[in-house]
Amino acid sequence: MTVMPWPTELKFQRSNRVLRVSFEDDARFDIPFRRLREESPSAEVRGHGAGPRPPQPPVPEDIQVVKADPVGRYAVRIHFSDGHSSGLYTWKLLRELGETAA
Repeated sequence: MTVMPWPTELKFQRSNRVLRVSFEDDARFDIPFRRLREESPSAEVRGHGAGPRPPQPPVPEDIQVVKADPVGRYAVRIHFSDGHSSGLYTWKLLRELGETAA
């Protein structure tokens, strides 16, 4: 079983509108806030079950993160300026978003 590297830092850079995530294996990614919002793991965005994603309104270019709350030792809940806050961003998901954004 492969062990997922643990995040060592989450830094929300509001001026650049990116989340910088650093991992213990020295990987570092800048994930745009807009991408985080578009890829929210919430049922509201992803849909319920295996069906297609429900239609979403466009995410504004200037979307901001207004706050973030840790969820246990495995995720973070991100609160966006459009009021969305129902997705839990696991460390694995943040790693995947970072790797595909690079």
